[in-house]
Amino acid sequence: MSGYDLGLEGKRVLVTGGSSGIGAAAVRAFAAAGARVALHWHAHEEDADRLARETGAAALLRGDFRAMGEVRRTVVEAVAALGGLDVLVNNAGHMVARVPLADMQPEDLDAVFDLNARSVVVACREALPALRQSRGSIVNVTSISARTGGSAGSSLYSAAKAFVSTFTRSLAAELASEGIRVNAVSPGTITTRFHEVYSTPDKLEATRRRIPLQRLGTAEDCAGAFLYLASPRLGGYVTGQVLEVNGGQLMP
Repeated sequence: MSGYDLGLEGKRVLVTGGSSGIGAAAVRAFAAAGARVALHWHAHEEDADRLARETGAAALLRGDFRAMGEVRRTVVEAVAALGGLDVLVNNAGHMVARVPLADMQPEDLDAVFDLNARSVVVACREALPALRQSRGSIVNVTSISARTGGSAGSSLYSAAKAFVSTFTRSLAAELASEGIRVNAVSPGTITTRFHEVYSTPDKLEATRRRIPLQRLGTAEDCAGAFLYLASPRLGGYVTGQVLEVNGGQLMP
């Protein structure tokens, strides 16, 4: 969208889980749009360092989002480094492991929900004072599996993402009177490290054949959704929405 002013120049953006995959694509997109980005990472230091240099990130913050104290600290440090906050992108998350019901333990539930659901709540709560000042926006990341239930062994992850989708809609209604918009991006099957770990080549090929666009998605395919939802010029009248990015894999 060269030559079009998205209204993101100078905006202060925190992207959690931003060192690789969809998060990294979001970091690049916001930086290219002129935003000042705080990049949070946990597991991929080299990728985070490289991306921070590439994009001129205003802050590089490490934190384990399975621990709520780390979530709070990351948001506080991002707000301090940026001098406020206009956009919070809650992207940090992972399946953790495929666990069938017969093998589930309480610690499995805690691990998946802490990382994928509770961390989103805590990040939003911690960012709220800064977002009130800027009348900013929140973009959460959910998943196609929030609606489809996902494949065998992913029920906890899918349920956690369904929580994120519902939380997004509820929070949008709650914060609308304060001028804070809340939306979510819901990726389909995207070729990132996630599927390298949790999906076989045969499973991915079977999925590809069922997608109307006849290809799997890339992290970059999701980047425009983040810009649209965060942009006050493009998405300024959009709140409470879960934007599906899946090549037609799911048409709700």
